[in-house]
Amino acid sequence: MAIPARYFRSAIFGALVLTSLPGWAEPRLQLADVIDAAIEYDPWLRQSAQIQEALLEESIAEGALPDPRLTLGAANLPVDTFDTGQEAMTQATVGIIQRIPRGDSLQLSRDRKEELAGEQPFQRENRRARVVETATRLWLDVWEAQQSIGLIEDNRDLFEQLSDVAEAGYITATMISRQQDVVRGTLELTRLDDRLTDLRLKLQSSQEALGEWIGSKNAALEVAETVPPELLTALRDGWSETSADALIRHPLIRSTDQQIKARAIDVDIAREAYKPEWTVSAQYGYRDRAPGGQDRADLFSVGIGFDLPLFTGNLQDRKLNASAARLEAEKTERILQLRVIQARARSALARIKRLDDRIGIYRQFLLPQMEEQAEAALTAYNNDDGDFAEAVRARIDDLNAKIELIGMTAERARNFASFRYLTSGSSEVPSLSQTRYQD
Repeated sequence: MAIPARYFRSAIFGALVLTSLPGWAEPRLQLADVIDAAIEYDPWLRQSAQIQEALLEESIAEGALPDPRLTLGAANLPVDTFDTGQEAMTQATVGIIQRIPRGDSLQLSRDRKEELAGEQPFQRENRRARVVETATRLWLDVWEAQQSIGLIEDNRDLFEQLSDVAEAGYITATMISRQQDVVRGTLELTRLDDRLTDLRLKLQSSQEALGEWIGSKNAALEVAETVPPELLTALRDGWSETSADALIRHPLIRSTDQQIKARAIDVDIAREAYKPEWTVSAQYGYRDRAPGGQDRADLFSVGIGFDLPLFTGNLQDRKLNASAARLEAEKTERILQLRVIQARARSALARIKRLDDRIGIYRQFLLPQMEEQAEAALTAYNNDDGDFAEAVRARIDDLNAKIELIGMTAERARNFASFRYLTSGSSEVPSLSQTRYQD
């Protein structure tokens, strides 16, 4: 006596309705640990500290007087005999010349280097915030692929059982009524395998990228099963940290402020070019004895010199205009940076809110409804009152919705990581406890 196909379908009914998101036996890489490793492994931060040290050393050198010049010579030699005692004015001379730069240009040059050195701490702060964002995104890429693979692998066994039920029904029923069910079951398993292959490729690429940032040679990095709650924090309406007044605390803007200060000093240095540059000189001249043997007095000379910046139209004026133009260009760059950061912060905030809405809809309504639909379709098929393709389609829709929820959760966290970077310097934006670094 042939066994009705509904008994085969009943055997897997309970397993199908209990499908849920996958979990991992043991947590692996926590996000905070990945961030710590990425910052520690980043050579750019060490390079910036070295640049700052170099600029501070140069600032001291820029503020020092130039080295004096020593001159040695012979003056008023008679060219007929070259006898140093023949003429009274023949001398062996030694002199020293000290150049005194224009106005306050030395102090201004020193101040300029100090302002440039003061830019580096803000550059490092900005770099650390960028590393936090990048490491978070790479961690989330691994997490998303890892969770999706686990979900599909958990569901693949259920699809195999459902395909086996269809095949058993085909054996016990007519070929016309059951052959398409067997084909559909095999087709869906093949599609699942294809999705797994694609996800494993993405996972491997993400693991390689993450390993490069944290200095890991492990090609099979696994991350923790849950996203840190800080990345899923609900944001209030009217977030003040996206205003221009708040964003001026961003380290990138503060770095540009240092550049503006340096450009302003360049303008002051250009103005100093209208002042004369001074030189002070002293010279001692030794004279040989006269032909009769009597001594001759040695000679000492002292003097000052300065240039006359009279023709300024093609030199000083042009340099001053160029310095002023560069200063204005740097101020314009600051305005553009503020606009870009503000626009990106507001865009990220808007995406976060929309993703929160979608995630809420999925969790409260869509997933329960799809689960209910899948149960109903399977029950109808189990009672010989439904179509196999509809039961499979309902289960696939349920699986796709869960995978999409994983993707939305990861995307929400990525956008929050971007928002946290764009509002760096804010005391209101939640951050991971281990991502507050100082020099």
